[in-house]
Amino acid sequence: MARVVLTRTLPFEAVDRLRAQHDVTVWEAAVPPSPEELRDLAKDAEGLLCLLTDRIDANTMEAAPHLRAISNLAVGTDNVDLEAATARGIPVGSTPDVLTDATADLAFALLLASARRLPQAAAAVRQGEWVTWEPARWLGQEVTGATLGIVGPGRIGQAVARRAQGFGMTVLDSKSTPLDELLERADFVSLHIPLTDDTRHLIDARALARMKPTAHLVNTARGPIVDHQALAQALHEGTIAGAALDVTDPEPLPPDDPLLDAPNLIVLPHVASGTHRTRERMAQMAVDNLEAGLDGRPMPHQANG
Repeated sequence: MARVVLTRTLPFEAVDRLRAQHDVTVWEAAVPPSPEELRDLAKDAEGLLCLLTDRIDANTMEAAPHLRAISNLAVGTDNVDLEAATARGIPVGSTPDVLTDATADLAFALLLASARRLPQAAAAVRQGEWVTWEPARWLGQEVTGATLGIVGPGRIGQAVARRAQGFGMTVLDSKSTPLDELLERADFVSLHIPLTDDTRHLIDARALARMKPTAHLVNTARGPIVDHQALAQALHEGTIAGAALDVTDPEPLPPDDPLLDAPNLIVLPHVASGTHRTRERMAQMAVDNLEAGLDGRPMPHQANG
């Protein structure tokens, strides 16, 4: 029986399986532990099941001398210092592939909602502004037959492209089309790339200026890929027609963040994988990874050597 720490309450069956085999401690607060709290929480841990909101850096690992396995409940591992973990001989697991369809569904839902200005129209109903059928109010953009630019045509990007086919869209992707050209031609731009030093603020003021004034930006990848200050300015000035974000920088956005004052903007609280089936499966995979690492076996989905 190993000492295991979960950095969040996870109401899934896989956690019950983990509790049956190991001594599990759970961080039960509604918000993630601070770096100091996380180091104290993990100081005696042999296994750590964390979320993308937890920064697992070299200092965290140094504070946990018994740590033998890290399992990240996320498709990526940009919140974990893989180099430091590998140097310590600690395997790191992730939960890839499982959220492809759920994320693609949400990306296309955001595209449609932004294009047709659904949040504005729904708000108008509740605010008593709908007094009659109005032929020139709450007008949006056509999606059928439009051009979709996919930045990052991996599994999720390809899944979004398949959905676009049902709307008769022309699909461009950043693998076969230079980014500048993609931005200039697309009516909708959907981001599906990992966060790296090269992709941080990839969508900056220069990139936004290349987009059509009728274009919409959708981001379900990672918040820092978009320069939020530049995006807010682009929306205020009408450089682009709208934006829909499931990820932000930081997460969550503080209520007084200037971006939230921008017009024609949708912001969701990082719910792309938020279906019952997907989150259950993510928990199963994360527990499978952790149990394998604690047993000295290769993790089914190991992110480092």
